[in-house]
Amino acid sequence: MGYAELISRLESLPREKQAEVFDFVEFLASRCSATTGKPLTRAEWTDAEFSELSMRQALRGMEEESVTYTRTDLREQWQ
Repeated sequence: MGYAELISRLESLPREKQAEVFDFVEFLASRCSATTGKPLTRAEWTDAEFSELSMRQALRGMEEESVTYTRTDLREQWQ
């Protein structure tokens, strides 16, 4: 796959999916030194790093949701 094909496919994705791709690329770039040029494998990620990436992807877009909780939403109350 060439650069032009990659960009074309990226542009065809919905905006939220484009943002996911960007976040993933940023994550990889932060993990991979530009001087080594070695691609990362899953084995090179710590469990904490992989967990962080997974959680970021799972919670994507929730920052914009307005959620209001009331006392009726509580299952238990501290006394």
